[in-house]
Amino acid sequence: MIYEEITSGSRTRRTLGGAARVLFALRIDGPLVVGLALIAAYGLVVLYSASGQSMPTVLRTVGRLALGTVAMLLLAQVNPNFLRRSTPWLYLGGCFLLVVVAVFGHIGMGAQRWLDLKVFRFQPSELMKLAVPMMCAWYLHERPLPPGLGSLLVLSGLILLPVALVVVQPDLGTAALIAVAGALVIVLAGLRLRVMAALFALAAVGAVFGWSFMHDYQRKRVLTFLNPQTDPLGAGYHIIQSQIAIGSGGVFGKGWMNGSQAQLEFLPERSTDFIFAVIGEEFGLLGLLVLLALYVFVVSRAVYLATQTQDTFARLLAGSLALTFFVYVFINAGMVTGLLPVVGVPLPLVSYGGSSVVTLLAGFGILMALYSRRKLIGS
Repeated sequence: MIYEEITSGSRTRRTLGGAARVLFALRIDGPLVVGLALIAAYGLVVLYSASGQSMPTVLRTVGRLALGTVAMLLLAQVNPNFLRRSTPWLYLGGCFLLVVVAVFGHIGMGAQRWLDLKVFRFQPSELMKLAVPMMCAWYLHERPLPPGLGSLLVLSGLILLPVALVVVQPDLGTAALIAVAGALVIVLAGLRLRVMAALFALAAVGAVFGWSFMHDYQRKRVLTFLNPQTDPLGAGYHIIQSQIAIGSGGVFGKGWMNGSQAQLEFLPERSTDFIFAVIGEEFGLLGLLVLLALYVFVVSRAVYLATQTQDTFARLLAGSLALTFFVYVFINAGMVTGLLPVVGVPLPLVSYGGSSVVTLLAGFGILMALYSRRKLIGS
């Protein structure tokens, strides 16, 4: 019960019910948490099928969701003023860890992305998904908006430094997400359209220049995106099998654990990057629409919370965190359906993964902290 009615004489007043009082005390937004929980529950059901009915995989995911939930609850209690003051140190610490990874990092699957702490492996690039937008919002906090040329140059440096350190690992997908998170802060700061057009043109020139620095597999991903049939048994195999899986599911799907592409292992990375295709095959168009509706609800609620904050740092950071979640969904769905190049971006709270789950939920914890203490920010 959300509200309780208390009658005193001829007057009746409404107070928060028991569950609502607990959420209020924990500074947790109920609708947002419910939306996230429904997505996670949906993801566990799909993951059990996509992983070949592997309970250890599901249990490991539950453990990571629990860890992420703890991080979300703890960060929701943090005073936004403390977040703002600690932002530069978090950013510098993250950049330092990226340098450590480049020198001493654990190599796995051809990439040097992890720090092996013996007890567990840690991916510092995930930390920068939060540190970069926080740093950009911190920099703009007491400066005039929209940002001028000088501020844009500084912000570009703050974004490109960690992006470059992640690209050399190599991890193009995470680097793109870090860049997007920082860029969203700049856009939300009121960036003029003509400046945005100029930056897009500059990015296009940079993409042409950067082509020569890309790894062979990264170039092949771009070429395969343009025409998957050029290498149907090699680089184009992922996209072709994904499109077959989604198309064969039709409107209602083949049923849970009955997808031929997934269960017969024709679909690669079916429990990680391409789990969206498993949903399309087994639950059909309706299953995909249900999941997308949950994502829309979470993003809409997060954007609403961001609009209620009263401080520049809070508004820019909260807005970036909310929209970055949308970008995750957009990129994953786009690459699985062949509308975007394959860049290795997981489907939020559904794909099997470790660090990304914790990072996402930690970001929502920060968002709720900014919203619940909005009257204290800047005091």
